[in-house]
Amino acid sequence: MATRSSRVLFHTVTTTCLALVAFVGAAQGVGKIDPASKAVFDHWTPERRAAAIPRDLVIDGRGYGYLRLSDGTLVPHGHDVAAQTSGQAAPKAGPVGDATAPSISGMDPSANATIGSSYTFKATVTDTSGVKSVTFRVQKNGGTVQSFSAARGANNVFTVGLQGFTDGDWAWQVVAKDSAAKGGNTSTTAWAAFKVNTAGGGGGGGDIVTNSEWTAGGAVQSAAGRLYFEMLDKRRGTWSGYVCSGTVATDATSGRSVILTAAHCVYDDASKAFARNVLFIPDQTDTNGTGTDLNCGNDPKGCWSPAFGVVDVNYTATTFPNNNAWDYAFYVVSDTGAHTAGFEQGVGEALDAATGSLALSFSAPAHDATNTTDFTTALGYSYSEDPNFMYCAEDMTTINGTINWWLPSCGLTGGSSGGPWVQPLSGGSGPIISVNSWGYTNSPGMAGPKFYGTSTSCVFSAAKGVSFASIPPGDGNEGAVVSCP
Repeated sequence: MATRSSRVLFHTVTTTCLALVAFVGAAQGVGKIDPASKAVFDHWTPERRAAAIPRDLVIDGRGYGYLRLSDGTLVPHGHDVAAQTSGQAAPKAGPVGDATAPSISGMDPSANATIGSSYTFKATVTDTSGVKSVTFRVQKNGGTVQSFSAARGANNVFTVGLQGFTDGDWAWQVVAKDSAAKGGNTSTTAWAAFKVNTAGGGGGGGDIVTNSEWTAGGAVQSAAGRLYFEMLDKRRGTWSGYVCSGTVATDATSGRSVILTAAHCVYDDASKAFARNVLFIPDQTDTNGTGTDLNCGNDPKGCWSPAFGVVDVNYTATTFPNNNAWDYAFYVVSDTGAHTAGFEQGVGEALDAATGSLALSFSAPAHDATNTTDFTTALGYSYSEDPNFMYCAEDMTTINGTINWWLPSCGLTGGSSGGPWVQPLSGGSGPIISVNSWGYTNSPGMAGPKFYGTSTSCVFSAAKGVSFASIPPGDGNEGAVVSCP
């Protein structure tokens, strides 16, 4: 069991499938609104909501983790290493006699491929002197050439997400320049022909969607919502407000509802403390207001106040990005006393009854498939698009040594962390297989933790079983840490 701060209370709970270390949470009171919940509703003044920022975790080219603020500033997370402005180490000038141009491989789309109206173009570029610049050139039917500067990602893969393609024959090439002396050396590939079909294709299940508003409604929109919470900055001894996304999960229990989200939206692995003053606003995209504001009454179903969170002990034992494999967690909401009403009539106190829910899948999902089965949709409340519910969609692969699932073109912005990955998504519903977790500092893409073959189902069982009374109160202690077999 991981060593914890001396200020945290330990209470062990044994079940048939796990051992729990539980600490936290206000006991449930009586009355229409529990006093602890009312304190949360009162806490989120317009000023505090306006000051809250996305809980957006990213990794730079050296493998260091950062919290990316809404203005793009990178704040070290769990370390003191300053961020690189480019996300990569500055290239060093090569020797005077270096006459070798950069090596270019792995062009995607490959020759004769078919894409949809949007696509993330990729190429791997390497050079011993360091790569100075990479440009992707695109043209239709021999027409005007358009040039786009590519951003470097992991493993020297350069990418550009492009939209607005029209049907027909297109071609593209890569131009790469190194950092050698006397102006450097340049490589230029041959033109690679590809086709565009906006009626289908582009990744198997349909066009690749990088970041668009979800307008199809359905169970996923009703069950998903925005999370507000505060986390401790141990260096300053202060609490700061953040925003994430979450989804009401189908739990088949009585007396509580369970919200699925990312662990970094529940527990601060740098300060070793749980979030406090947690507020959940489901279906906020249908608000009568202009965005997120103090008034839960102008949101369709109002707001709920979770009592405590549940995370895997492995997430708490280290810091981002070393704990990415366990970046899943749950908030537990009482079916009584935790709700303040919205504008819809007849909405009860039980969260899952009011919003509906989506089932979690712990079976192996499709990935890296040659057909449409791995087409995956990730959704969330991006901070920059308040109050709109946003999504990205494409074929799913793996990254980080196969530890995480990966959507390489996903452009969801901060605030979407913890939002659901659904595969397959049909009629606005489907099984959740992961959540929005992390990205890179200077390239598109979203990673998600695996539910299959991990402790996710065990942690979910704990969220359904830990008693409210077993959770002692105290800021930073409001949660249960689960040790699974």
